[in-house]
Amino acid sequence: MPNRPAPRGLWALPPVAVLAFFFLYPLALVVQQSFSPYDGGTSVEPYAEVFASEAFREALVTTVWLAAGATVGCLVLGFVLALVIAFVPFPGGRAVAKFIDVFLSFPSFLITLALLFVYGTVGMANGVWTDVTGAAEGPFHFLTTPWGVLLAEITYFTPFVMRPLLAAFSQIDTAQLEVASSLGARPARIVRRVILPEALPALAAGGSLVLVMCLNEFGIVLFTGAKDVTTLPMLVYSKAILESDYPAACVVAVVNIAISVGLYSLYRVVSRRVGA
Repeated sequence: MPNRPAPRGLWALPPVAVLAFFFLYPLALVVQQSFSPYDGGTSVEPYAEVFASEAFREALVTTVWLAAGATVGCLVLGFVLALVIAFVPFPGGRAVAKFIDVFLSFPSFLITLALLFVYGTVGMANGVWTDVTGAAEGPFHFLTTPWGVLLAEITYFTPFVMRPLLAAFSQIDTAQLEVASSLGARPARIVRRVILPEALPALAAGGSLVLVMCLNEFGIVLFTGAKDVTTLPMLVYSKAILESDYPAACVVAVVNIAISVGLYSLYRVVSRRVGA
């Protein structure tokens, strides 16, 4: 008898088993620990305690507004920069576009460290100020504030918006732009009526990616030294490492994961509608 081919489902078992062991199982342990108070048993007491704490509420609000603000900043700045690179000829334009691909591989703390060298308390900008004015210290101290974290996140994540935009812009037929221009359309109108509709799927993809990454960003907040800025990932670190309160840390982690998965699901719905 001829050998029958193996059912297709069998080929899916190895990757599913690997995924379950290395990802789903640790995630299940985190969820289980979030329902395990120190006095034993299974209870929602850790959730009640965390949700009632002011530190959690402040961390949640800080996380949401930093992520939303960084996403809006990245969308605006990324769209403008991608527009210039794609449609405004200038020497080195191709090199800049290729550098964006390299920039995506940089760790977030590296960009934050560079900003510290420029705008830190003993950074270059403050050094120039004190040399010129003779003042005891410079005026730039915003990196240790929420605005410094926001600047660092926009600086780091903007290329994640630019990359899909540049790919989308490369698909636009330049004849459409030439026809619109010959009919008397101003550049702003061409951007609004021709380029922007083609860029909407790329903006949705890049913006949603930045939003999810900002919600889970840890290195930037840590390296800016912003002591008064506590996000959900920082709260997980504080509860687990500094306070050894593992049930509370797992509760915050579960909330963070739930928000991220929810936003990703929303992105999938929006991207399908925009694509349609």
